[in-house]
Amino acid sequence: MRISIFGTGYVGLVTGACLANLGHEILCVDIDSKKINSLIVGEIPFYEPGLKELVAKNKEKGRLKFSVDVEEGVSFGEVIFNCVGTPSEKNGSADLKYVLGVAESVGKFSKGHKLLINKSTVPPGTAKKCWNKILETNPVSEVEVVSNPEFLKEGSAVYDFTHPDKIVVGAKSGRAYGLLRKVYAGRVRTYIPFLETDWETAEMIKYANNSFLATKICFVNEIANICDGAGADVKLVTQAMGLDYRISPKFLNPGIGYGGSCFPKDVRALINSAEEKGYCAQLLKEVDQLNNRQKEIFVAPILDKLRAVGGNTVTLWGLSFKPRTDDIREATSLRLIKKLIGEGITVKVYDPIAMENVREEFGDSVSYCKGIDDSVEGSDVIVLVTEWDEFRNVNFLELGEKMRNKILFDGRNIYEPELVREEGFEYFGVGRK
Repeated sequence: MRISIFGTGYVGLVTGACLANLGHEILCVDIDSKKINSLIVGEIPFYEPGLKELVAKNKEKGRLKFSVDVEEGVSFGEVIFNCVGTPSEKNGSADLKYVLGVAESVGKFSKGHKLLINKSTVPPGTAKKCWNKILETNPVSEVEVVSNPEFLKEGSAVYDFTHPDKIVVGAKSGRAYGLLRKVYAGRVRTYIPFLETDWETAEMIKYANNSFLATKICFVNEIANICDGAGADVKLVTQAMGLDYRISPKFLNPGIGYGGSCFPKDVRALINSAEEKGYCAQLLKEVDQLNNRQKEIFVAPILDKLRAVGGNTVTLWGLSFKPRTDDIREATSLRLIKKLIGEGITVKVYDPIAMENVREEFGDSVSYCKGIDDSVEGSDVIVLVTEWDEFRNVNFLELGEKMRNKILFDGRNIYEPELVREEGFEYFGVGRK
């Protein structure tokens, strides 16, 4: 099939490259000429494992092309994926101007029957708004609108696309469902549910999915904070919880807050969407507030420890919001850096991928280190923020010799407290004894 992809961010580029790999002819369209020119010469604008190789492979085979021409993009595909951004407004609602802009362009330039597939995460009611925008632009348009939310995780997006746990399709006709099955031919398996539903339900599924996971993270973080006060070990608490088949062990690892482009934005957008319908989503409001609080849970203890030892230098390990990505949107590291700098603390940072993105945020106000050893030289405190594999098997005995004081705050509970203490460090985790 000939398929157009509007938007070349995480969702759009991964979707385009993976569909090209299934044998479709793909044209990726973006109004950012700098980004398109970079993609044409093989430069990927963000880090995602396996994506660069997949793009190069399908470009070479002639199945993946790039353009800034909106009319060309609409004309090219019988199916058009809408993968543009939905940034948050100040009140937390999703800004739909880019999504509706694509719908308007499709209404203006399309001829004959086409599918406009909303892949971007959008609140319930967006597909209807797109349909109305198309008809407003062209009252005799034959374009059908489909809601087909993505469930990709940054850091494993290529794998997630090719190994989905579900495919959700919200549409109005059997013809649209049939075309989506054709789009995903080679990806659909008999054991993968292909859920056919209406627009609003498909849109709601995505928000419900992410909001539940965010809630589960905040719940276990709250349990960890209670464990700190009670003298209990959250690792054993969550291990026991995870043995209950109704709960499962996934997303039960406490830490210092979630970030990224999805969970924070989607929780707030669902809160706002509920308010527009006259309902107060109090639980989700608490989730958002709890997560913001969790990101600062170490600040006071770090400052207390620095005062106690007469120190002034803190090392942060990991800057991206999660491993295997350079994405720092809503990252806990940003909140910690800002707070520590505000207290006059010298901050040293190291991350395998994301340091240039942080440099754009903080400039020379922090020290950017070349590696783990360099990052702890003369430091008083290490704060593990992002659980990259590189940080899992460090030699604390050797690292301690480079430090002024040996204090570790384990923000993701990846270390065994007794082993770290055996190496001469003071250890502080999240709900760990």
